Amino acid sequence: MNAWSAVESADFRGPLDVTRAATVVLDARDLVIGWSPAAERLLGYTADDIIGRPLEVLLPSAPAGTAGTAGRSPSAQKAGSVARTALHRDGRLLSVATSVCPLADTAGTDGTPARVLVAAELDGLRVWESRQSMLHGLATQSPVGLAIYDHDLRLTWFNATYRREIGLPLREFMGKRADELYPRGEFVTEGYPSGLRAVMGRVLDTGEPLLDLHFVGALPTDPGTDHVWSCSYYRLQDAEGRVLGVCEDAFDITERYQAQRRLNLLVDAGGRIGTTLDMAVTAREIAEVAVPGFADAVSVDLVQSVLDGDELAPGGGLPSLVRVAARQGGRTTGGEPGSAHRVAYPPGSPQYRSLSSGGLVLEEGTMVVPLRAGGTPLGLVTFVRGAHPSVFDRGEIELADELVTRTAVCLDNARRFTREHAAALTLQRNLLPQHLAPQSAVDLAYRYLPSDDRAGVGGDWFDVIGLSGARVGLVVGDVVGHGLQAAATMGRMRTTVRALARLDLSPDELLSRLDDLVGATSDDRTSSPGTDTDDDLATGVTCLYAIYDPVSRRCTMARAGHLPPAVIDPEGVLSFPDLPAGPPLGLGGLPFESLEVELPEGSLLALFTDGLVEGRDRDIDAGLETLGRVLADHRRPLDELCDRAVTELVPGGTAADDSALLLVRTRELGAGQVAAWELPAEPEAAGLARELATGQLREWGLEELSYATELAVSELVTNAVRHASGPLQLRLLRDLTLLTEVSDTGHTSPHLRHSASDDEGGRGLFIVAQLVQRWGTRYTPYGKTIWTEQSFPPLYPGAPRPVG
Repeated sequence: MNAWSAVESADFRGPLDVTRAATVVLDARDLVIGWSPAAERLLGYTADDIIGRPLEVLLPSAPAGTAGTAGRSPSAQKAGSVARTALHRDGRLLSVATSVCPLADTAGTDGTPARVLVAAELDGLRVWESRQSMLHGLATQSPVGLAIYDHDLRLTWFNATYRREIGLPLREFMGKRADELYPRGEFVTEGYPSGLRAVMGRVLDTGEPLLDLHFVGALPTDPGTDHVWSCSYYRLQDAEGRVLGVCEDAFDITERYQAQRRLNLLVDAGGRIGTTLDMAVTAREIAEVAVPGFADAVSVDLVQSVLDGDELAPGGGLPSLVRVAARQGGRTTGGEPGSAHRVAYPPGSPQYRSLSSGGLVLEEGTMVVPLRAGGTPLGLVTFVRGAHPSVFDRGEIELADELVTRTAVCLDNARRFTREHAAALTLQRNLLPQHLAPQSAVDLAYRYLPSDDRAGVGGDWFDVIGLSGARVGLVVGDVVGHGLQAAATMGRMRTTVRALARLDLSPDELLSRLDDLVGATSDDRTSSPGTDTDDDLATGVTCLYAIYDPVSRRCTMARAGHLPPAVIDPEGVLSFPDLPAGPPLGLGGLPFESLEVELPEGSLLALFTDGLVEGRDRDIDAGLETLGRVLADHRRPLDELCDRAVTELVPGGTAADDSALLLVRTRELGAGQVAAWELPAEPEAAGLARELATGQLREWGLEELSYATELAVSELVTNAVRHASGPLQLRLLRDLTLLTEVSDTGHTSPHLRHSASDDEGGRGLFIVAQLVQRWGTRYTPYGKTIWTEQSFPPLYPGAPRPVG
């Protein structure tokens, strides 16, 4: 039962009121001389039964002449009641409450009225008294403010709590409307009108109570401070259903409401601040969280060196600040690339003082909180209030400090990531080829796009390696993972591949050796105490290696878990060679297989990583189809094809993974650039080889190289005749340099050695090495080839110039 239901059912006269209680008139000797109908209903005696009989018939324990009130003053007897046991006519005992009122100016003689005794059932009296106590408590002691408005919504009554909050007596506000008392107040509960008059009018019209509406406003006597009340409204009606007005109960929940708002703000901040590892975005996020729920305007300034990913250097005065984000009036600025700008605060300003002291500074309407992480200053956050209330209380100061502390942690994480990301990107770019040397065997173009994944740059790489015999090695690979370790692993892989390629190994053998080295590295890390093998990114490396020979137009390739290349022949037909996949590097145990294909001059070969053709919203098959469609226009310049492929496959230039693309268009060394002869494995072969070589050099206009070439050919053929067997071959290639090759069926490599002064031989290969630019050995399934390389004479007009 609510308070106003109790009012409706209460009887303010009470059970002992003479108009409704059992009434007994007594004379001086306590003889009954008057008997009311209510007394008959309560005790069962009729007037004829009891008139003239003593009171003790009804109240056996009452001594004569007292009626149970001996020793009590007349005033006490009137004001109070006594619990007694009464005897009913049928013999039942009744618990009753009695009160005696003496009659004034009585003679006190027998038969003359001396006192009036009233009685009622004790239980009924106790109920009535508890109701009276409840009503008295609501009016004087209840913590809930109660007010009654009439049907015109004018104030007619309020309780003591309401009066204490207002601070003035009822007469000062009697007859005023609610919206006059709280002109700036409004309801903030969603789904309800905002004005007091509208809410009360709705209750009057519908009779439906409205419960727990949150009202924000200032007291009439304290217009400078907003409070929040939980309000409920009921319509008041009399017994006949006539509308009397509206009852309002209101409980001040300002502290609870503010605490809940602060908690909600912290929860919101936990979900919205630090969603990325971008310092500018994080600064924007705290500004959007704090406005308008906490402040009217927020600005975030970061130290310039921190924004660059570095720590603030000790000393050197106050650091330079950059305005990264700001929010005011629902509009946020900053957080976008290029939007940051320098700011300078004058001495004496709150920001200057906070930056100097490293502490929080509070002024009227302004609070500056320093951003710090582990003692390192990161910047400042300024909260501004231009409207009421402009003062930040203690709870709000603590809230601001918590918000800024959380933001500082996120900013410091972002700073550390920015530093590592920049270092990894620099390392990766330095490890990737800065410039690919032109090759006569192929025209080439390439593109590399680092990932936009905030975890860091990845480990994709590509390379083009010049090999002996005018051949070229083509490499593309991918290291699983991101960050510095992936970039470092990529650098190791690229360096190792280049070193192995210089040994003129076949693609399958090169991958086998590379797999052994990766596996050995993993074993070494596993055996090292304290090494976390989960961080070894070498395991899981994929690689594709191909060798193209412009003389034979043959391309030999092998892959270790990598995607096969795309091949477009001169007629524009696209194919993906059925190249055995092979396992990723580092797994070991499975062999690699090579595939040899013929590539006519003008063929287009595309090597790429999976980041180019696979995305979050696109599978590999769709990416390969798009790449094939772009490459179908294969006669276009290679740089143009690269750009078109990147535009189609990586919109906006960013992807979830690194992307590498290497395009090569094959060329062929013409018949006029190659001369080859078969020689017998006999001593006279050396002289024949010298004659053939010098004759070819005269034809090419390279007589200046005849001396060194004769000596090299003589030494190499002589060694082949002496140490090898089978037919010999001499080949001269006029490429970017002059290449001289002697092939035999042996597998023993010659060694450069220094002869003693009394040795008769052993100096030939040493002399050859001094006369040529480079020399080396490569092995084939049928033997070996010793080769030398000589630069053309200055201004040699017949030297072909590379394309690209």
